[in-house]
Amino acid sequence: MRRLLFGFIAGFFATLIFHQAAVYGLGQLHIAPFGAFNVHPTRPFGIPAVLSLAFWGGIWGILYILIHKSFPSGSGYWLAAFLFGAIAPSLVALMVVMPMKGLPMGGGWHPPLLLTAFLVNGAWGIGTGFFLRLLGSR
Repeated sequence: MRRLLFGFIAGFFATLIFHQAAVYGLGQLHIAPFGAFNVHPTRPFGIPAVLSLAFWGGIWGILYILIHKSFPSGSGYWLAAFLFGAIAPSLVALMVVMPMKGLPMGGGWHPPLLLTAFLVNGAWGIGTGFFLRLLGSR
């Protein structure tokens, strides 16, 4: 149970720091089609969007901690962390979450949106690995 909690914490804070920093950076480069630290309330509970996103980052962190020991060691770990984040959460967001919210699948396949999803979620993966290392969970 402690291990799962560490995964949640790592994913939660990786969202607030690494993911949102990547969104901010891509926004400054005029690539990201949305801004960082969105505080608009979400439905149905009125929670700020960034905290809702961090919660789901924590849920993904639980999955991450269950599989990250199979990642290679050394620099390969960080590549696997990036790829896990870039691919798994991005595919779910694009193929499942967006249609559930009434948006087109894949967000209409707009390259800036796809690049943003890949890079910010990849940054989340690296951040989750970083926080797990801080928590001593490798």
